[in-house]
Parts: sequence; structure tokens; C-alpha cells
Amino acid sequence: MKKHILLLIFFTLIISCGPKKEKKKEKFEYKRTQVEEKNDVIDDNEDQIKIVLNSYDNMMYDKKTIVVKYGKNVRLTLNHKGKIGKEFMGHNFVLLKKGINVDEFAKKATLAKSNDYIPDSDETIAFTKMLGGGESTTISFTAPESGTYTYICSFPGHYMIMRGELIVN
Repeated sequence: MKKHILLLIFFTLIISCGPKKEKKKEKFEYKRTQVEEKNDVIDDNEDQIKIVLNSYDNMMYDKKTIVVKYGKNVRLTLNHKGKIGKEFMGHNFVLLKKGINVDEFAKKATLAKSNDYIPDSDETIAFTKMLGGGESTTISFTAPESGTYTYICSFPGHYMIMRGELIVN
């Protein structure tokens, strides 16, 4: 009887120590997104320069520099490629005049919530409305005199990261 019990225990151990089935693991893949800095003009015909500027939930524009020619009609389309609404992650495009102190402008902008964070002043050349995730808008303006102009997103706190230069030749 002891031999039978020992054999039974021995076979139980051998069977239980056999090849184990691997548990299926969920595959999680984390891909870091990188916004490529671009300086591309979509269309530069004789009368109009068409530019597409994309913005994202990570508070970035896809272009840090935009180059245009003096006196040309610029048609700028701003896309908000994110998913968060404009109440929490709104984006716009604000082209400031030369010599405007960006920090001072941004302080005034925080007080202009009812006007899409655009203060009532003569410090801008052009601006878009505030966009939420998935929205898009287009504006037109004439490229000002030659020089370098700053553009920003005037949503509170965004201007420090979301900014670029419009270079007019």
C-alpha cells in the first residue's frame, strides 16, 4: 500500500511539473510622438501664400518658423489636431506686431477670456478664434513689412511654449 501511495505521489509530481502553459500577456506598446519642425508653405502662387499650421494637445505647433514674402496675401489654416476641448486646451494663432512685449501681451490676454483671450488693443496683425480639439479655422492677412514677427497661442500659459516666428522677406 505504501508503494502505491508513493507511486501515486510520484506520478502526480511528474504530471504537475510538466510543461507549463504560458499566460498570454497583453502587449502594451508606448510610442513617443515627435512633432517635426517644418517650414513648408503649402502653396505659393503669385497672389496668395497658403499655410497650414497644426496644433496639438501637448501645446505645440508643428512649425517654429514660417517664411513669407512682403505684401503677399497669406491664407493661414490652423488645425487643432488634439482631442481636448477649448475650455481646457484651446489653441489659436496670434501674430504680434514688431516690438510687442510677448509677456505683457500674454498678461493682458489672460484677462480677455470673453474675447478668446485676445485683448482689445492694436498689438496684433492677425489672429484666429480659439479652437478645441478636432476644430479648424482659416484667416487671411497681408504679409507686413520685412522683418521677424512673433506668433503665439494666447490661451493662458501656452505662449511660453506655443510660439514661433513669421519671417517676412
